[in-house]
Amino acid sequence: MSKIIETVEHIAAPIIEDLNLELVEVEYVKEGKNWFLRVYIDKEGGIDIEECAVVSEKVSEQLDALDPDPIPHNYFLEVSSPGAERPLKKQEDFERAVGKHVNVKLYEPLEGEKMYEGTLLSFEEDELTVEYMIKTRKKQISIPLEKVAKARLAVTF
Repeated sequence: MSKIIETVEHIAAPIIEDLNLELVEVEYVKEGKNWFLRVYIDKEGGIDIEECAVVSEKVSEQLDALDPDPIPHNYFLEVSSPGAERPLKKQEDFERAVGKHVNVKLYEPLEGEKMYEGTLLSFEEDELTVEYMIKTRKKQISIPLEKVAKARLAVTF
């Protein structure tokens, strides 16, 4: 499956860059009986449906032209915004997220916890500093990037 994602990223990245957009993530997942190839794109200020349609059309054309077909069965291609809870994957993602509310899941516990949610205070030298609440007290934790399994922006209510 990672070979499919790799192939799609290789095809989609130049298309998306030519349109002055950013490739956020590609995922290939099975939900029920159906397979979905999802390409998440973004830009400063957000994207619109027209941009999604153009990327979908161009990526689809490129995938259809490949021989042999990297995806040998039927699937649905979806191109969309990553949404409000955008994943943080690249260094630039973390740098842009400083000052925002984030959710960070770790590979193994750090100070007894595997998940932290709070404000990303800084991202320097591959280390995140997150301010989070324990009951009514604010605490800070420094998390080495290599310990992060998943990170995303988080919506607060």
